[in-house]
Amino acid sequence: MRVESTKINSNKRLTPITTTFNQTKPVRIKSIIYVLFCTGLILSSDLFAQEKLSRKERKQKLQETQTSRLFIEGQKYLMLEDYDRAYFYFQKARDLAPDLPAINFKIAEILLKANRVESALEYGMQAVEADPENKYYNLMMAEVFTKQRQPLKAAEILENLMGTSEANQNYILDLASLYLNAGEFDKALEALDQAEEYYGVVEQLTVQKQRIYLRKNNLAKAIEEGEKLIEAHPGNSQYVLALVEIYFNNGKTNDAIALIDKSLESYPNQPELQMASYALYKDLGNLQKSEELILTAFANPDLDGMVKAQAFSDILQEMKTEKREQKLDELEKLMLENNPNDASVLTVVGDRRLFNENKSEALSYYKKAIAIKNDNPQVFQGVITIMFEEGGDFEEIEKYTSMAVDEFPERAEFWFFDGTAKSALKKGEEAEESLLKSLEVNQGKNKQLVLLVNGLLGDVYHSIGKKDKAFEVYEKVLAENPNDEHVLNNYAYFLSLSKTDLEKAKTMSEKLVKRFPKNSTYLDTHAWVLFQLKDYEGAKKYMEMALKEEENPSGVMLEHYGDILYHLGNRNEAIAYWKKAEGGEETTDQLLRKIKDQKYYD
Repeated sequence: MRVESTKINSNKRLTPITTTFNQTKPVRIKSIIYVLFCTGLILSSDLFAQEKLSRKERKQKLQETQTSRLFIEGQKYLMLEDYDRAYFYFQKARDLAPDLPAINFKIAEILLKANRVESALEYGMQAVEADPENKYYNLMMAEVFTKQRQPLKAAEILENLMGTSEANQNYILDLASLYLNAGEFDKALEALDQAEEYYGVVEQLTVQKQRIYLRKNNLAKAIEEGEKLIEAHPGNSQYVLALVEIYFNNGKTNDAIALIDKSLESYPNQPELQMASYALYKDLGNLQKSEELILTAFANPDLDGMVKAQAFSDILQEMKTEKREQKLDELEKLMLENNPNDASVLTVVGDRRLFNENKSEALSYYKKAIAIKNDNPQVFQGVITIMFEEGGDFEEIEKYTSMAVDEFPERAEFWFFDGTAKSALKKGEEAEESLLKSLEVNQGKNKQLVLLVNGLLGDVYHSIGKKDKAFEVYEKVLAENPNDEHVLNNYAYFLSLSKTDLEKAKTMSEKLVKRFPKNSTYLDTHAWVLFQLKDYEGAKKYMEMALKEEENPSGVMLEHYGDILYHLGNRNEAIAYWKKAEGGEETTDQLLRKIKDQKYYD
């Protein structure tokens, strides 16, 4: 049936609730007809009998037929999740038959989906009043009252339903939840006891009862519930541990140990319980017994590597002593023997190496951990920072930074690391993209990171020919931190290369050499700024200071010194330094020409 062909006049309109109409979705006519039979809206076959009816009877039959047709249309669109159209047809049906409970129920159902709870209550009440025994009408009203935060009214409805039929006992958990929300703990316990009779001893019920008993300061009953769960599931360490926690939290450590010992007598292969016992004996100060237990547990390959790693990490945080190191040696050996391919184990072994400042071995373990499982951002952080600190291969570093941003795109620091690696590899545009992404993800939260990113972004902008943007971000950084060493040096140097704002460049480089008189990089920059200002004597002085601090001066420093000597008239000495610079890092394109022609070229 097409909606456009249905001619119905009505002034009633519903404010749009939601529209998810899909004309290609099949209409389950059999399901609709079944619903209508159940609700009494399809009339018996005598409606179509050919007998003569009075005018009043014909009018009534016609009205019933129209009501039925409108209800079918409403149910069809309800099944298609086109709630606006469904509401329209149900309301038209209600105009003809306002007291039919099925119609009011359907309208209430749509309103409840739209979270129009008060309106749903009005229609739902009419449905229940007309048919008080209907289970579905009552359940909907319970949902309405729950949404209105009237759990006791909802509970009353469920109580009545459960009293009318044994088949309705499955609502017992909902009833218990309602009583809990209402703070009626005694009634909640009664409901949970009934649920236990219906479902048997189930963890969900027992835990809820324990929480109530503990809230009522009835420790004995809470323990009793835990024992009941252990008895129902023998050999399950999870339930033993749950009761151990209750004992421990209530100052009954010895009872907790006795419970573990009893369980281990019957089921010895429970390393989780041995670990729990280790922690309890350690808490009591019985270190000898605790160490025996942890060694036994670590020797068991069935104990999860993450549990071992956490215990190992806790010991690693303790004060460093010879005894602690011996214990860690034993535990590490057992972990690597029994859990050699566990990422958590490899990570914590790497942590120990890092604690002992053995960065190369730490890096090796971290890389192995990532190869097995790459879901730990701290491990990536360790790998990347160690590689940067150790001056690692930037292509390999980029491999890990790329993995990090793929796995943790919400971590701004990984985008910064990725931009740093790409910048070092001369991938300017890609570096720019990663650095901008870092700023976007960070959203200004970590201000120190913003300064670092912008400092590097300035370098990247300069490398790809965006000098104005480079100087703009440098200014941003200096506005926040006027003493930023990286920016002061690079900004001054790039200004000297472009021969602009040289006095500003001199002010910045001068500030650095005053603070760091032995830093060869800053001395070199200041010398070159002075060179551009034609202060060749001053340039010579600072460049000699820079060369003195360098065991193996870079090519660019040697070339610069040659340029300075040339301008001071020391031509032969200048040529000698240009030749020394040949093949070195970051020399200019003019170096070979200078050597060949024995002449300075800018």
